[in-house]
Amino acid sequence: MIATLKNALTVKDIRKKLLFTLLVLLVYRLGAQISVPGINAAALTKIGSTGLISILDTVSGGGLSNYSIFAMGVSPYITAQIVIQLLQMDIVPKFVEWSKQGEVGRRKLNQWTRYLTIFLGLFQAIGITAGFQALSQFGLVKNPSISTYIVLGIILTGGTMLLTWMGEQITDKGLGNGISLIIFAGIIARLPQGISQLWTDQIVNNNPSDRWKGALFLLALALLIIIVITFVTWFQQANRKIPIQYTRRVTSAGDNSYLPLKINVAGVIPVIFASSFIVTPQTILMAFQKTHGSDGWYIALTNIFSMQKPAGIVVYTILIVLFTFFYAFVQVNPEKVAENLTKQGSYIPGVWPGKNTEKYLTSVLMRLSTVGALFLGLVALLPQLAAALWGLPQSIGLGGTSLLIVVMTAIELARQINGLVMKREYVGFIREDLIKK
Repeated sequence: MIATLKNALTVKDIRKKLLFTLLVLLVYRLGAQISVPGINAAALTKIGSTGLISILDTVSGGGLSNYSIFAMGVSPYITAQIVIQLLQMDIVPKFVEWSKQGEVGRRKLNQWTRYLTIFLGLFQAIGITAGFQALSQFGLVKNPSISTYIVLGIILTGGTMLLTWMGEQITDKGLGNGISLIIFAGIIARLPQGISQLWTDQIVNNNPSDRWKGALFLLALALLIIIVITFVTWFQQANRKIPIQYTRRVTSAGDNSYLPLKINVAGVIPVIFASSFIVTPQTILMAFQKTHGSDGWYIALTNIFSMQKPAGIVVYTILIVLFTFFYAFVQVNPEKVAENLTKQGSYIPGVWPGKNTEKYLTSVLMRLSTVGALFLGLVALLPQLAAALWGLPQSIGLGGTSLLIVVMTAIELARQINGLVMKREYVGFIREDLIKK
């Protein structure tokens, strides 16, 4: 990674992209410190750590703890993306038609995603504000009223839309996937606080006679993190190579051509989707906290959607698995791949072109997604179970999710930088060759 950055900084275009990305992320971190007017942010700390607070604080990079303008992060936008993509699966004919129109259709779908983001953002902002107000004994909202909640909803929704726009600017003019990088920056920004909390809990506040146990725990945790990072990095770069042959000679094709498919085709997106999607039912349940908090149905649903309870952990893992399969087929469409192979005059040995190729690719993708889903679920689930069974801090419980996002986003960023560096070297080689001629 250090060598990659060193090579990238020597290229002017890549340096500009990198500086632009860092500037946008700096603005995001500054905005995460600006509290919404009319809010007593200190009252939020008196509520205690709930699943919703932990998830939103992770996605927003600590923006919720300050109740900043970016308190909701990009969570509503991600949820809107999930809904729009689901509607493209032969549910809304117009969306299906747009999904096949290339760049023009993509712009239309993105516009509808933004509209849905505004609606979900307003609903979520008003819901969590009213819910936290009901839970807080010290008054989160200084002057609670319907107009105040609407104004706060507009401000928080505006912050989400601004953050979404910033992410799109990073994707277009900077480096990496903007939305993933914003979440990545938020997690990294909270890392020193998490380390400090662990040190305080295990060493400073521990009995002198038990501090050696805390030190051993921290050492074991650091070793485990290194092992998981190594494993995630290796797994994320693994791929399945499907051999390809050409019916006619193609100059650009080598003797050993193949179609590479990642073992984890979906990448980090299912983890982000699952984290954001589980926020919606929690937001709805908060509205019934004051009137139905002791009812059996409310307690049951709270346990199901709480990432601090075993049932909630299972639901969270199932969401990761489902989104892994879903997004894998969004990333790699077997029908389009089979069609492109036919147009290129190529085929998979032993498989007839057309429908048979599509079925073969579908079966391969299903097997790869099964392995990828188990991998993502395992890494995200183990810290959650450790936090639930052994009473470890909630930050440890969300550590698996955070670690997956950080490692995979860093890998994708490094891969894109490497690609840009190699592209520039290749273009430079062609220019030198033309000059010589």
